[in-house]
Amino acid sequence: MAAEPPGSTVSLPLDTRLDALTHELAGIEVQLADPATAGDPARLRDLSRRHKELGEVVAAWRELRAARADLEAARQLLDESTGDERDAAFEEVQEAEAQVASLGARLSILLLPKDPNDGRNVIMEIRGAEGGEEANLFARDLLDMYLRYAARRGWRVEVLSSSPSERDGINEAVLVVSGADAWARLEHEAGPHRVQRVPVTESKGRIHTSSATVTVLPEADEVDVLIDPSDLKVDVYRSTGPGGQSVNTTDSAVRITHLPTGIVVSMQDEKSQIQNRAKAMTVLRARLLKSEQDRRAHELAVQRKSQVGGGGRSEKVRTYNFRENRVTDHRVNLTLYKLDQVLQGDLDELTEALMADKRARQLAGELA
Repeated sequence: MAAEPPGSTVSLPLDTRLDALTHELAGIEVQLADPATAGDPARLRDLSRRHKELGEVVAAWRELRAARADLEAARQLLDESTGDERDAAFEEVQEAEAQVASLGARLSILLLPKDPNDGRNVIMEIRGAEGGEEANLFARDLLDMYLRYAARRGWRVEVLSSSPSERDGINEAVLVVSGADAWARLEHEAGPHRVQRVPVTESKGRIHTSSATVTVLPEADEVDVLIDPSDLKVDVYRSTGPGGQSVNTTDSAVRITHLPTGIVVSMQDEKSQIQNRAKAMTVLRARLLKSEQDRRAHELAVQRKSQVGGGGRSEKVRTYNFRENRVTDHRVNLTLYKLDQVLQGDLDELTEALMADKRARQLAGELA
């Protein structure tokens, strides 16, 4: 038998679950107040994340219980009313029912399975793809767009590496974005981004189509991914700039190969080999964590598809058309005619539509 919605007055099993979450929150608050917790960073991090999750749920649950009590009182008043008073009491019942339904819907969303990467820092990798130097110029535009968006959201950004191309574009850039909601808002940026415009290299005014790719990874802590040093091949070499010229006289650049998976990470922006190695390990851990998460997600997707069938989603995530000042996100069929504003970092309308789509698919059972 399906569980009643959170707004229902007879959803006893769910009520019991929410009461248990309330008790769990109280227990976590006791642990957070324990001085021993402050000395264990990993435990403190996990407890803090869980406290934030449960805090929203418990607050909504308390509001729902109060709204149910108001609804019960309004219904009792309606039963006892006559004449004009009955009309007013009926309106009060309707308002109370709407409040209970609204809070029930909110709780349904809050009780959805949490993304294990929520709250983590985000590693973004932006690369020029198809289209030669125009693709590299577009990759630069995307990098600037995300830096402006991060500034709007109040996130902190550290550029781990940036490889400039020959005409002021970038071959590749890797950055870490830190912010409480950075993962939730940036995870959907991953994929091929297509641009349609007249390149600066075009003499006849023809529109070209090029693309850049964006990879979005959750930053992994050392406790999340354990790496055996014997599984690593580390090469050092001299840093190079555009065109291959040497920009350093010492072997400070580092290339790390994870032998079991074949993943290769290179860093050369810092003058210190130690700093480049530390940055390379940060990116390597993130890639290994994402690889394992993707493997698990694929296994679940195969199981789900065998039961409910599948529905393909376009590989091309977004198109930026400069002539029409248009940006289209193909996954949610959203078109905005304000590309100039989007490139200045006004991404909220796009990211919120994608976040809402994810919640809707979770509620529909399409996502775990």
